[in-house]
Amino acid sequence: MMKMVFSNLYKLYAYSLFTATLFVFYPITALLVLNPKTRKWSTPVFLGWSYLLSVLFLIFVKKQGAKPDKNPKIIIANHTSYLDIFMMYQILPMHNIVFMGKSEILTYPLIKTYFKHLHIPVDRSDKRKAAQSMLMAKRKLQEGWSIVIFPEGGIPDHIAPEMAPFKPGAFVMAQKNQVSILPLSLQSHYKLLSEPQNLKGNARPGLAKVYYHAEIAPDVLNSNEVEHWMQETRDLIARKVQSE
Repeated sequence: MMKMVFSNLYKLYAYSLFTATLFVFYPITALLVLNPKTRKWSTPVFLGWSYLLSVLFLIFVKKQGAKPDKNPKIIIANHTSYLDIFMMYQILPMHNIVFMGKSEILTYPLIKTYFKHLHIPVDRSDKRKAAQSMLMAKRKLQEGWSIVIFPEGGIPDHIAPEMAPFKPGAFVMAQKNQVSILPLSLQSHYKLLSEPQNLKGNARPGLAKVYYHAEIAPDVLNSNEVEHWMQETRDLIARKVQSE
């Protein structure tokens, strides 16, 4: 009972701080992402915001595995917490990153500004819009951005550390654009900050552990079917998550 009370108080504290800092950082970040010429300047601002939240939350990133190079790539990871998003700037501090995610995010106040002008919304119910998202991703890669995709398609409902099946979009995109895939295992985020509506979910300070797997090169991707690499990579990420 006391653990649940602490978790919910901590969760209230964490989400309240995120909202407060969102209002503080919004004017400068919005100005940067609205102008195509200054969008990459938003990366150090988001990184600073991420570090600030780490200190306030008492959650710090612990990195394991071989660090990736700076080349644009597609980053895939399991998705268990909202920590996955703002901690990604610390996980990949040398990369300009954009997220590819559900178009429903465009309905979120304030956040929609970032998502519309910086990131890549995907409407899976409309084939034409989905194709436009793939073209937008191609342009981002050509401009030097790395693209973060959560292939589970969202945060699965309260099953962590188990993972939902992967969707193939990230692997198709890597093949078409001849870029590497970097798999990440986010090992402990689900223990540190669950969704706000999950009253029985975990929430506490601690280490946000991430494991960098070896990159999957474009020539290797071309030598096998998408379904093969999709399952192999999901199993690779899952084993590391479940071993924690």
